[in-house]
Amino acid sequence: MNPLDPVPADLVFDANGLLPAIIQDDESGEVLMLAWMDHEAIRRTLTTGRVTFWSRSRGEYWRKGDTSGHRQYVRSVAADCDSDTLLVRVVQIGAACHTGTRSCFTDREIPALVGDPDSPA
Repeated sequence: MNPLDPVPADLVFDANGLLPAIIQDDESGEVLMLAWMDHEAIRRTLTTGRVTFWSRSRGEYWRKGDTSGHRQYVRSVAADCDSDTLLVRVVQIGAACHTGTRSCFTDREIPALVGDPDSPA
């Protein structure tokens, strides 16, 4: 790790220079949201203690909570085994979702057959 650039050199970005970041509540373990980061958003997240994303739709950086007040404070950042996804554990203040829910996954379940690990199938 370069002290002038804290972003790990082995991270794997997609063709658009982005990678997904899963945001998880540090205390409860609840998955709050998924958003996208580029190199600069990761650098800002690692060096400021607040989570910064790249908005694909707006084409700009956004720091969670700057307009809504629903801030995310970094507790840890980890890369997955392929170095192409980040897990950012946070203290979430207020809602994580732009719709006002705690999680972007609240009340959005898709019906699926529930698997049985004890079944021979």
